[in-house]
Amino acid sequence: MKKAFITGITGQDGAYLAKLLLEKGYQVHGGVRRISHPELTRLEKLGIENDVQLHEFDLMEANNVFRTLNTVRVDEFYNLAAQSFVGTSWELPIYTADVDGLAVVRILDTLRALAPETRFYQASTSEMFGLVQEVPQRETTRFHPRSPYGVAKVYGHYITMNYRESFGMHASSGILFNHESPLRGKEFVTRKITIGLAKLAHGGTEPVRLGNMNAKRDWGFAGDYVEGMWLMLQQDKPDDYVLATGETTTIRDFVTYAATALGMDLVWDGEGLHETATDRKTGKRVVEISEKFFRPAEVDLLVGDASKARQTLGWTPRVTIGQLAEMMAKADYDEFA
Repeated sequence: MKKAFITGITGQDGAYLAKLLLEKGYQVHGGVRRISHPELTRLEKLGIENDVQLHEFDLMEANNVFRTLNTVRVDEFYNLAAQSFVGTSWELPIYTADVDGLAVVRILDTLRALAPETRFYQASTSEMFGLVQEVPQRETTRFHPRSPYGVAKVYGHYITMNYRESFGMHASSGILFNHESPLRGKEFVTRKITIGLAKLAHGGTEPVRLGNMNAKRDWGFAGDYVEGMWLMLQQDKPDDYVLATGETTTIRDFVTYAATALGMDLVWDGEGLHETATDRKTGKRVVEISEKFFRPAEVDLLVGDASKARQTLGWTPRVTIGQLAEMMAKADYDEFA
């Protein structure tokens, strides 16, 4: 039986990955921060909360990382934990740098000392591309991060590459474009949209307030993307891979997809801060724009080229953006039923 360790196991990706590995016969261990009551909601929703072994694991504490990995020897290590909310990274830039950047080298150096044969996966991100230098973005595209989060993730990405090249470790990075699901955190824009729409569909009157409606993202389903993570660690040679759908969608279009799934017929009007959306059927205001939700430095267009992952890993996304928005909107609607 293979053993795997997942940091961030209680998050969206960690929960889906844990479920996938359990289905493949793995013994799954997960790292959680030392808090009174770990948030296990996502594991519970997937019905696996009793099937994984949890360990106190603090990304900022090197001794804790060493002791844990000295006790739990695993075949595969997936580093998914991070301060992952881009907006927060401007408020907590030093914390983000430590958790998203320096923590990666703490783990890698511990594995190098204790178990260099362990296969390591680093969760990189499309936010590293930032002010994009080419469209679409691929593994060779130059990084130009536009947030402290993106900057920290660039360090984590390059230190993973460095340990692979310097010490021969099987260390790979997945440069994942936006991937969502009903398990996505409520602070992320997709869940903010689907939760707000679900409340309106249940009779609420508060419109969803958003920022840059023209920002474009390459959105896929998290359940598809964790399969790509696993495939990377099954290869003979470690490498870096972009995982993406190759299709781009504006925030506005995501709202429309989700609203349609809940029976709304949106009419868009105005531009910029004065743009609104109204449900034609009820006359209810559905979307308003607020300047406070604009980023200090915006990432306007992210769309990935996952050709390498398709050709080498045999990976392909299965859920379309329309299906994803519908899945999330209906799940949140049912939560308020």
